[in-house]
Amino acid sequence: MSVSHDDVEPVTDRVHERSWSANLEREQYAADPELVVAHARDAIEHTAAGHHVNLVTHAAHGHPETYLFDALDEHGVDYEYVQQCGCGGHVTRVHV
Repeated sequence: MSVSHDDVEPVTDRVHERSWSANLEREQYAADPELVVAHARDAIEHTAAGHHVNLVTHAAHGHPETYLFDALDEHGVDYEYVQQCGCGGHVTRVHV
């Protein structure tokens, strides 16, 4: 049985007035790269101008250039790949 993205807890529910990290490594993201992209967009939209959000993505999807960078390009934001975490996930910094 597939779970609707509407039934999944959002990555954030408020606007962040400072730089922050969005945890897209939780188990709910492991099998759903589309959910990662959707919640990455939400995280960007919930970051105040002049700040950045670190998108910390699940290791199950590999390097974010394979599924996330195109979506970030479409969103028209500046971003940079930061590093791979010790746990295997990846950090991409998005400047808003």
